[in-house]
Amino acid sequence: MSKVKVIISNEQNEFRIPTGVRMLVRRCCTAVLVQECFDEPAEISVTFVDDDEIHRLNKEFRNIDRATDVLSFPLGENGVYDTNIDTGAKLLGDIVISIPHAVDQADRYGHSLQREIGFLTVHSMLHLLGYDHVNGGIESVRMREKEEAVLTQMGLKRNSSYYMDDENI
Repeated sequence: MSKVKVIISNEQNEFRIPTGVRMLVRRCCTAVLVQECFDEPAEISVTFVDDDEIHRLNKEFRNIDRATDVLSFPLGENGVYDTNIDTGAKLLGDIVISIPHAVDQADRYGHSLQREIGFLTVHSMLHLLGYDHVNGGIESVRMREKEEAVLTQMGLKRNSSYYMDDENI
């Protein structure tokens, strides 16, 4: 496996980032690259934000006027990425995670915050590598299978379904 640089910043102060989460994010990024046989040096940026900031970004870049859990900003297309001229690393893109959303979803789905942040990171890494689920169908199923394979390998196997009954909506 080539060198992977994950630049992590915390731009929210609503929730304390638990010990070990930064290492978890780095491990998730690396695990996706290994699974996908991405064998070149890579750089990824991950930023933790609050709901106001992710709402602003979602509106500005996707024209969706609401907060969301995670946004992915790929810097490549069709497997072609810009290269950091100083390091030779492929610049894969930026991941932005709403910590308040992650906390809420972890509670709603009955798993740890670490599992939720791991899921959001793996999900976004697959987007940075060109996977998409927007149109549903087989691509969505393939992406979910890849997410769960990485999370299970990392010991973050899903312990409940993502189904919510009417009472939780």
